[in-house]
Amino acid sequence: MGIRETNMDEVRRIAKTFLMIDYVKTPFSPLVVIHPFTNSGVVPVREGDGIRLVDITKDKNDFKAWQKDVTEAIENESNPHVIQMMMNKSYGLVFLHYAKNYLSDKDYSEMLCSAWISAENPNSDINVSKSELKQMFSYADPEYLMDDEEREQLDQLDSPVTVYRGVTSHNADNIRALSWTLNYDTAEWFSKRFGEDGTVYEAQIPKEHIYALFNGRNESEIILNPNYLTEIQEAGEGVSDSLTIGGLS
Repeated sequence: MGIRETNMDEVRRIAKTFLMIDYVKTPFSPLVVIHPFTNSGVVPVREGDGIRLVDITKDKNDFKAWQKDVTEAIENESNPHVIQMMMNKSYGLVFLHYAKNYLSDKDYSEMLCSAWISAENPNSDINVSKSELKQMFSYADPEYLMDDEEREQLDQLDSPVTVYRGVTSHNADNIRALSWTLNYDTAEWFSKRFGEDGTVYEAQIPKEHIYALFNGRNESEIILNPNYLTEIQEAGEGVSDSLTIGGLS
């Protein structure tokens, strides 16, 4: 990357662009809406010296008043990490996708780690494609993407690395994802989410195609380039044709 300083003017501009997106109602509105900066249609708006709660799904003027308050908070913020935290977790990665050219190596890499770990299902983010995710991780600086313990643990792994991934019917078509784990038990837990009896896969990956090792969720998570996975197989089964499982993308 080579950017020495973060351009906060551009980061704020991008954040305010997301803020101007209209909300999407849900069957649970006004309590639940979809928007980069709020999960609820009931939000606080400043009024004089006080605060009042408004329903932005009923009055566009209240929606604009709320946007004005958030705009002011963005404009007064000098830390890009804080602006990222203002946003809903599900928008963290797409925000970084657009902001990366204006962030320093350190800020971008640390924010990528935070956005990935906090996201519920980053491998299936509808706003960021698998190809874009691979570019985002290849863009990051490992010195800031991982902490000292994670980098040391990754350095000590032999190559190729054996990794595991647990899937259910919800993500069975996404075996070649970026997120795997060093721990079979962790993969098995994911395969049994939602009360299902899913499948645990194991595979081999050359260490040079691993982007990061994250222990932030105690999952021994390996972020890798799935194009280089080999010997993909159900754990305990014979080797499968790695080119036919999950597809390349």
